[in-house]
Amino acid sequence: MHEKNKYVKTSPGFRFLYTALTVILALLLLYAVYLILRQEEPHVITQTQLESMETEEIEIEVTTEPFAVHIEYPVGLESAKAFDSTIASKYCVLLDTESNAVIAQRDAEKKMYPASMTKVMTLIVAVENMTSLDDTFTMTHDILAPLYDADASMAGFQEHEVITVKDMLYGAILPSGADATAGLARKIVGSEEEFVKLMNEKAAALGLHNTNFTNTSGLHNNNHYSTALDMAVILNYALKNDLCREILSTYQYTTSKTKEHPEGILLESTMFSRMYGDEVEGVQIKGGKTGFTSEAQHTMASFAEKNGKEYILVTAYEDDKWGSVYDAFDIYENYLDK
Repeated sequence: MHEKNKYVKTSPGFRFLYTALTVILALLLLYAVYLILRQEEPHVITQTQLESMETEEIEIEVTTEPFAVHIEYPVGLESAKAFDSTIASKYCVLLDTESNAVIAQRDAEKKMYPASMTKVMTLIVAVENMTSLDDTFTMTHDILAPLYDADASMAGFQEHEVITVKDMLYGAILPSGADATAGLARKIVGSEEEFVKLMNEKAAALGLHNTNFTNTSGLHNNNHYSTALDMAVILNYALKNDLCREILSTYQYTTSKTKEHPEGILLESTMFSRMYGDEVEGVQIKGGKTGFTSEAQHTMASFAEKNGKEYILVTAYEDDKWGSVYDAFDIYENYLDK
């Protein structure tokens, strides 16, 4: 009697299917192990990848555009009214920006020292040549030390403080900070000397008659001078740019928080600290820039609106801190069209 065979004979098709399934399961198992191991490995950036990231060019949207405006030099100086003896400022001019005509003046083309009215030109050149308001600059000892020695007005930035271009623009105009103007110059073109060249180039482009700058702040130098009428042209040009107008019109501004100033610095306009702007009935004094040095005495360039028309006024060389302000009140009250 024959014993039965213990093994079942399988077809070739079944053996192939069995082998394929075994291979697939093995591959799935290996892939699962790979995924587990991959999750446990730290993500390492190679030096090549790092260098690629550092040198990648990122397109930054510029927040402002260069001025695309042209303004003519004011007309009517010879036929303008003369300010009477109640106006104490030695040099002054009142300009109607709509007609670009001088309404009234006193020695408006005589050379005088502009003091910190200079910073309006600094603002213009900075805004025209900066890359971004968010760019930063680290304040240095070699900038601050000579400014403190010269008793210059300061915004209050400290050595090693990282400051944005925007904060320096406001710092230059509101508290009249020489630290801010020097920082802008160093950040934008590398040095104050090169920045001053741009200021003088802009003065020439505007057709100014008797203006020359030697620094960004208005600290006294015999070769740093302007006229009341030239300063009126500079302010008129600045007001064509929205950012410049906004800064010149601001009463208070708080800078970005930094390690040195965790709450930021509260900056206050030197002009609006002396007035509200609505002291003259029917007139709104909207902004401007004050200045002072011993040689220049008190100066102020301001702009105001009455009945929808805008005017620019420069009052310079007044020996009292409030004199240029009261002169502005008197002029805006008595010399504008009724």
